[in-house]
Amino acid sequence: MMERILILDFGSQYTMLIARRIREMNVYCDIVPFNKIPSITPDIKGIILSGSPSSVRAENAPQPGPGKLPDDLPILGICYGAQWLAWSCGGTVDASDAREYGRALLSIKDAADPLLKEVPAETQVWMSHGDTITSLPEGYKVIASTEKVDNAAFKVEGRPVWGIQFHAEVHHSEFGRQILHNFVIGICGCTGSWTPAGFIESTVAELRKKIGGDKVVLGLSGGVDSSVAALLLHKAIGQRLHCIFVDSGLLRKDEFSSVLASYKGMGLNVKGVDASARFLGHLAGITDPEAKRKSIGRDFVEVFNAEAEKIEDVCWLAQGTIYPDVIESSAVPGASATIKSHHNVGGLPKDMKLKVVEPLRLLFKDEVRRVGKALGLDPDILGRHPFPGPGLGIRVLGEVTPEKISIIQEADKIYIDALKRWGLYDQVWQAGAILLPIKSVGVMGDERTYENTIALRAVTSVDGMTADWVRLPYDFLSEVSDAIIRGVKGVNRVVYDICSKPPATIEWE
Repeated sequence: MMERILILDFGSQYTMLIARRIREMNVYCDIVPFNKIPSITPDIKGIILSGSPSSVRAENAPQPGPGKLPDDLPILGICYGAQWLAWSCGGTVDASDAREYGRALLSIKDAADPLLKEVPAETQVWMSHGDTITSLPEGYKVIASTEKVDNAAFKVEGRPVWGIQFHAEVHHSEFGRQILHNFVIGICGCTGSWTPAGFIESTVAELRKKIGGDKVVLGLSGGVDSSVAALLLHKAIGQRLHCIFVDSGLLRKDEFSSVLASYKGMGLNVKGVDASARFLGHLAGITDPEAKRKSIGRDFVEVFNAEAEKIEDVCWLAQGTIYPDVIESSAVPGASATIKSHHNVGGLPKDMKLKVVEPLRLLFKDEVRRVGKALGLDPDILGRHPFPGPGLGIRVLGEVTPEKISIIQEADKIYIDALKRWGLYDQVWQAGAILLPIKSVGVMGDERTYENTIALRAVTSVDGMTADWVRLPYDFLSEVSDAIIRGVKGVNRVVYDICSKPPATIEWE
């Protein structure tokens, strides 16, 4: 039985970081909306209540509701989660005189408490809240404080319930990982047995049970996600997996032919379909990013439906959806807004003829790579940068046209080839060129120009949930800029994006 931790999401942008920290312990965890708590089954070993931008004092504050949380299961409330635990049992939560945001020094009051095992008497933590717990309910015991927050951490006497008003999951909380480890491994008793090999074994068994004797059609892209999904499905159902690689007209230069060639020898049934005219035709006149994603997603599904009809008795559409796609495409009602939709999870029509199977929807990107390595995936595919599902359609800002796609393909190829030539490709998590919807004045030869601008993007990351921009060498950027301006007709300016995620996203749309 796979053990897991349940994370109730109240809308915090840090919720995914909590999940990342738990996954790093080789413990599986599920993020679920606060108002959709599943039945508590024996595999659930503990519950974490996330933070939230809301106030527990607000009339429509998110809360799981009375009687929804079990009395005997370990519970850890973080920030808003801690405030709700106190407030719901009669404690007082008031607005702080000043929003408490940033580093604070935590002083341990009860070193014997299991949540604080091996945590120094004083340690730095990260605060991010506008409210604070000013009085605890009866039976609640303070176990740590800061200079400004008396009730920075507490324990409910007689119950395995804890609350902390700081964010243990962020890097700035020096012993935050130890605190989470104490809860997940020490208090909840998880064994840390969720490994790539274990995931493969359980997923293959689940796929065989779910799919039965049916046939599955899968869209391959040449990227890590779809390739790992294909290998898992092939391991589960063999030749009943039919793979289709669609040329949407939004791929990198020459990618259609190179990707088809890369899958030779993998034992997969792969068919290439050129649908570029269809995709580009439907994108004509569309400028809104979400509308573009929906259009691209819809066309993918419709093309698959059309191709699937040519395969006798096919019942399933497989997708390489991963956990960040699922989380970022799901809003917590009343607490947070959707960051973006993903074509895998945001563009499916209600009348789709095929059932959907997503073998990777439990995994973060780095976990997908580890599973791929365990499956023996070709290192060249395993090491490829992530590429957005909607392709270059969201790297051409504004309306997408064949002419703009040609420009971005040429610029992107110069950029990616240079990263490989300079030995920088494997040091970058994701890179790409973006065609901006602005023109600027330039001078080429003796003539004035008024042409397009290309933005270059390169980030480091672990799973795509957070990212930092890469400090590429000035000489490299100069070489790439010169090569693009000289070699790509219609471009006279190149800029470099130096924003992290957050506050920006990795893609511009």
